[in-house]
Parts: sequence; structure tokens; C-alpha cells
Amino acid sequence: MKKRVNIVSLRMVKEASVSYAARRIKRPEDAADLVRDFLEDADREHFLVVCVNTKHEPTAIHTVSVGTLNRTQVHPREIFKTAILANSCGIILAHNHPSGDPDPSSEDKTLTESIAKAGEILGIKVLDHIVVGSQGRFTSFLREHLMPL
Repeated sequence: MKKRVNIVSLRMVKEASVSYAARRIKRPEDAADLVRDFLEDADREHFLVVCVNTKHEPTAIHTVSVGTLNRTQVHPREIFKTAILANSCGIILAHNHPSGDPDPSSEDKTLTESIAKAGEILGIKVLDHIVVGSQGRFTSFLREHLMPL
């Protein structure tokens, strides 16, 4: 008995767009400003990936996961699916802490390390991981020297 194999094509579908005055992400504050409206007042953890081109201009933002009050399930496969389809040179990870405290947890650090390793294999650099808290507060893994080498 023969097995049928599907013939498929992949493409990204633009659902909406946002205006971004800075055009390029040059520093952690730029990245935080871009994702803050998506994350700051959310009542559950949301995990985003921001795809950037070689000039560090954001080309796509994708919500990878929406979780619970203090946790969300994220896998590198889901993050890089979007990055590959967007022809990204690099990505910025971002998520919120509904508690309002932007200090990264040990799980945040472990996840960032595993995503950075996967990115190294794929040739897509993880540029930063932004954790958004309340009242404009955020933590940048890059600024705090928490990015894996």
C-alpha cells in the first residue's frame, strides 16, 4: 500500500502592523519601547519574538505563547519557525511578568541560553531578551550581561 505525501508551501500572513518611529533597534530601550504595548498590562505571561534584518530593523513580531499568571511554555522550534520564515538575521525575545517585577527568573535564564544555542546552529543570533514589568520598568539580558556567550 502506498503512502500519500502532502505537497505544501509555507508563507507568513500579515495580520496587522504597527508604526515604529525609531526604525532600528540600537539599544535595549528601543526594543522595550517596541514590545511594551503588547506586554505591559497583560494579565498573563506573553512571549514574543521580534525578527530583525541585518540593519536591526524590526520586520515581524510574533506572539509565540500565552501562558498563565507566572509561566508560559516556549520551545526554540516555535521561536525559530517565525524567524526563518521572516528571513531574519537576528531575533529579540520578549516577555512580561504580570507581577510587575521585571527581574528574570532562573527559568528565563535557562530558556534564553537554550534558544541562543539553537540560534547559533541556525545562524540566527539572539540579540537580547527583554522582560517587561509594570510602570515602564524592564530588564534587558544584554544590558545586564546575562546573554549567553
